[in-house]
Amino acid sequence: MAEPQAKADLDLGEEKPGNKKLIIIAILVVVLLLGGGAAAYFLWFAGSGDEAQATEQKAAEQPAESAVEQRPAQYVDLAPPFVVNLPGRPSLLQVGISLRVTSDAMVEFLKHNDPMLRDRLLNLLQGRDAKGLKDRAAKEALQQQMLDEVNAVVKELAGPGQVDALYFTSFVMQ
Repeated sequence: MAEPQAKADLDLGEEKPGNKKLIIIAILVVVLLLGGGAAAYFLWFAGSGDEAQATEQKAAEQPAESAVEQRPAQYVDLAPPFVVNLPGRPSLLQVGISLRVTSDAMVEFLKHNDPMLRDRLLNLLQGRDAKGLKDRAAKEALQQQMLDEVNAVVKELAGPGQVDALYFTSFVMQ
């Protein structure tokens, strides 16, 4: 009694007629899904030839970054704060400044050339009128002029990039 039951459980050598059809249908479904996925990829993600040419043209127009490694923003404090005498009342201005850059080479360049940067920025600050620096627009204009001056120094000395932004960390007039 155990032998006929064991042969029935093992199903040795006998194939059911529906198994071959089921395997063939499964293979066809897999092939169709892969083909459809490949077609969708080429239609949606590969883009047309015009888009690919435009992307290549934009890449060619942008200057290639040489040995300068781009990283997240880094901030360089120009310490100690700048202190200048201004004509009129108030007559003293103290400004703390931080510069934003994106490469280690620029951080080192700014630290190495700190005396020249400080000289240029002090000369720019000394020519200001105290009354003119009281409103926000004048402070923003001064901030932009200082950024332009810092980038002029970087360009003059053939620096490894540019300063992205200049921030006032303190601004005190007395």
